[in-house]
Amino acid sequence: MSNTKSKIAALAARWVVEEGLEYGSAKRRAVKQLALNGRAGLPSNDEVEEEVKAYLAVFCADTQPHELLALRRLAWTWMTRLAAFRPYLTGAVWRGTATKNSDVYIQLFCDDSKSAEIALIDDHVRYEVRSVTGFTGETVDALSVHAFCRELNEEIGVHLMIYDFDDLRGALKPDGQGMLMRGNIQALQNLMESEAL
Repeated sequence: MSNTKSKIAALAARWVVEEGLEYGSAKRRAVKQLALNGRAGLPSNDEVEEEVKAYLAVFCADTQPHELLALRRLAWTWMTRLAAFRPYLTGAVWRGTATKNSDVYIQLFCDDSKSAEIALIDDHVRYEVRSVTGFTGETVDALSVHAFCRELNEEIGVHLMIYDFDDLRGALKPDGQGMLMRGNIQALQNLMESEAL
């Protein structure tokens, strides 16, 4: 990684951890903060994630494991609640780099794209609908909920991305480092149990 990319990645990692920014937003903000031109080569998300891990190890080693476990428990609760829609956890909570400033991202693979929304309405859950770019590159609906996390004593954003059931086949491929990008309820349960040992 070039010196410029390294600086961008380190600065972006700080904002990812301290403010809960997404990688793309954090990289753009780092470019602006460093007064680089718009053509500056950006580090990859994997490079930023490595800097996030390093930042967590130095500055958050005493608090981050507890915060991560609390967020994973919150995710497990929502995934269990929405089990009929084949939920998969993704993002920092799945990958182990989340802090109390991170949101929870759950992908739902539905037979009917409106069924999850109807379930939230039936359960009297308030949510906002927005459109986001999904992992397939296409626009998908995200149902955003504010969920109270008792362990952290604060509201956490839980974002439910709605996918077609057929998208699940392509979702289970590992990334370039051999890590799965998402995990179902059982995978999350296994992860929490293995880290408790």
